[in-house]
Amino acid sequence: MRLSWKTCIRAGVTMVAVYLVCTYWHVFTRMLGVAVSAATPLLVGAAIAYVANILMSFYERRFFSRSKKPLLGKLRRPLCMVLAFLTAVLAIVWLLTTVLPELGKCVEMIVASLPQALNKAYAYLEENFQISQWLGSAQTPLMSAEVDWHSLITKAINLVMSGVGGAVGVAVTAVSSVASTVVTLFLAIVFAIYLLSGKEKLAAQCIHMMRTYLGDKVTERALYVIQVVDDSFHAFIVGQCTEALILGAMCFIGMMILGFDYAMTISMLVGFTALIPIAGGYIAGVAGAFMLFVISPLKALGFVIYLVVLQQIEGNLVFPRVVGSSIGLPGVWVLAAVTIGGGVMGIPGMLLGVPLASAIYRLLGRDIRAREMGKSLFDMPHEVKRKNVLFK
Repeated sequence: MRLSWKTCIRAGVTMVAVYLVCTYWHVFTRMLGVAVSAATPLLVGAAIAYVANILMSFYERRFFSRSKKPLLGKLRRPLCMVLAFLTAVLAIVWLLTTVLPELGKCVEMIVASLPQALNKAYAYLEENFQISQWLGSAQTPLMSAEVDWHSLITKAINLVMSGVGGAVGVAVTAVSSVASTVVTLFLAIVFAIYLLSGKEKLAAQCIHMMRTYLGDKVTERALYVIQVVDDSFHAFIVGQCTEALILGAMCFIGMMILGFDYAMTISMLVGFTALIPIAGGYIAGVAGAFMLFVISPLKALGFVIYLVVLQQIEGNLVFPRVVGSSIGLPGVWVLAAVTIGGGVMGIPGMLLGVPLASAIYRLLGRDIRAREMGKSLFDMPHEVKRKNVLFK
């Protein structure tokens, strides 16, 4: 770094900026929160555009991709965009009308069968281990068949509602939240449509601005990182959705053949939770086994064995072919990504943590190989399969 008046000014401005941020950190975080809240429709719209672009690009590659007619060229983008949003709407409607009701039935069955399951477990422990001698006077009344579970659940819900501030306050808050969500979603969809309709022009403008202010070298490196992240997210979204459908269908077919009860409900649960890496299989296994345990402990055991075999088939045959090597993280990395992401952001963090970890894993592996060869990270040949940088 050459010592000049420009360098001194840059260093001084940087030091003052760091001092101001450290001194007024609470003000800075409040301003950042306000900015993020104001930009929520734009951020949600960008996320919608990214997911919709996967479907739209799929349709564009298959409908009139080689046609040289000007009219078809102009109509191809709007038609494919409409098909993409229509596909997403149909998927959401199917989710709301089929999957969620089945999941609701699953929860109702678990709550309804809880007393009977506790009684069976208690009777088994009493018969084999004489647990009453160990509990003595501390035997829980939950084992009694006379417990009014509906009344207990109702009292718990009323307690929560009263803690919020009464039915009127809850209603006002709910209406305000719904109205705000509808407006945000509408603005996000409009913004997503604008992004998708002119994605090539927008990408060219962003790249041109980056080259102007950051230079060619920094721009090329930034674009490569964006390529890796985009490739990881694309493979994860497409792979996990396809894998969830395949796993749910395989589970339903196998349960029907083996004669298990609640085949549709449990299969819906297995397919839905398959979107969550690692943890999803355990959630579905525990819930399904609990439902079948009330009917027959042997059926519950058989379901667990069947689900373990199905998970092995899915993990060794379906997952590598559907998701591919671009997301193929070692198990410990996937577990770490799911754990950290879930701890930071809950369920969304579990879903976002895996593709982010995949991108970091690929960049680290590339940097290690480059350093072993005495080169820089960005001197290595590109290994990204997809080249759709910035919605291309």
